[in-house]
Amino acid sequence: MAKADKTATMSRLHSAARLARTALAARLLAHGFYAGQDQIMLALDREDGQTPGNLAGKLGVRPPTITKTINRLQAQGFLEKRASNADARQAHIFLTDAGRETIRAIEKSVKKTEKQALKGLDKKDQKALFKLLVRIEANLSNEELVLIDDDAELED
Repeated sequence: MAKADKTATMSRLHSAARLARTALAARLLAHGFYAGQDQIMLALDREDGQTPGNLAGKLGVRPPTITKTINRLQAQGFLEKRASNADARQAHIFLTDAGRETIRAIEKSVKKTEKQALKGLDKKDQKALFKLLVRIEANLSNEELVLIDDDAELED
């Protein structure tokens, strides 16, 4: 592949990612969420009671970023901090009832954005794209490629 073609591919990848984030951000804003807050909410929905450091590691962001976002979500009434039973200096983050109620709206926003992004792609194209994106992520994170059962992912 020519050098210009490689640059064009990266440019398209960046553009598609930016447009997807923008579309999702607009949907989330309608529910009172800002970019990035949804990821913390969904991570806590999967495993409530995580520490800020654990969340930062899982989401690939720096701890100060997580702390700021957690504080904002707490001020909005979606999260609460509780001291650890083992170490009072350590905080654990939990969804509040209001936070749990918003999870469905976040999931719907993500689904609508995905549907918009994949419009016009058949299941075979979606599966191929999924595999390619997994490969790109593995290449960029220097991790072993682990293929999951992506048929189940596409069924949802």
